[in-house]
Amino acid sequence: MTSNVQDKQQPFQSIWADLRGVSFSQGWINAGGINTRYLHSGPKDGPTLILLHGTGGHAEAYARNLKAHGEHFSTYAIDLVGHGWSDKPESDLEIKDYVAHVVAFMDAIGAKTAHISGESMGGWIASRLAIDHPERVDRIVLNTAGGSQSDPVVMERIKTISMRAATDPNWDFVKARLEWLMADKARVFDDLVATRQAIYSQPGYVDTMRHIVALQDPACRERNVMTAADYARIKAPTLVLWTSHDPTATVKQGRWIASQIPGALFTVMEDCGHWPQFEDTPTFDRIHLAFLLGQAVPEAELVGPAQAAAS
Repeated sequence: MTSNVQDKQQPFQSIWADLRGVSFSQGWINAGGINTRYLHSGPKDGPTLILLHGTGGHAEAYARNLKAHGEHFSTYAIDLVGHGWSDKPESDLEIKDYVAHVVAFMDAIGAKTAHISGESMGGWIASRLAIDHPERVDRIVLNTAGGSQSDPVVMERIKTISMRAATDPNWDFVKARLEWLMADKARVFDDLVATRQAIYSQPGYVDTMRHIVALQDPACRERNVMTAADYARIKAPTLVLWTSHDPTATVKQGRWIASQIPGALFTVMEDCGHWPQFEDTPTFDRIHLAFLLGQAVPEAELVGPAQAAAS
């Protein structure tokens, strides 16, 4: 009898396989004294797009999106301070620290303005950046964005699994940290686990992770949480993108965020968790690019207050 095991095997999937045929670069730049690692695609003289990962993440969160976005924008996926291969902090990190880092990065690359798209904590940073530095922001995307609530169960879960993976970065713990992000656990490719395992294995990373997860402590969280009044101050055109299986907050919470932002659009991607840009890249890219290019987004609905956001 002939075995049909080979026929049932899925093709090997890899974040680097997704970059075959993509013209992209990796580099480091001094951003306000922070040696900052980035991935870049697209023409340097095009409009700037900056992609921001979440807590404990790194630029590879957007590796699968570099090709499509590089066709339209000078696209940067960066390692935020304390994350990936960028410089590590000596004290706890709050949202203002990340905002300052992104502004310094924009200055370093010579971008007066940029589109800012952030996932999870990256969306939290994007929203605060749009409030504190409106003159630097074109459009923003809040992708399963954090910062709108203080759910003690979610906060403790993020802190626990992040610290476990950093304290003992064995394969299973790092993989479990990544699987928590996905609705489809099969999307946690081996090279993604290996990449994060190498990052978490850096000397002193346990202390770094403590500084990163400070935002999951109640007192720190309350100093940084976004209120309805905060969201109402956002003037940049905004897309709030949520998912059906986000582990941090419900679709109802995502809709509430959008309902507070003048002129905001809201959409939900089905069958995705906390990384929709990675889990369903074609759908994400289609929605994301339409919004950033100022085109109609059929999947999205106007949810924010009736007054239009400034264009």
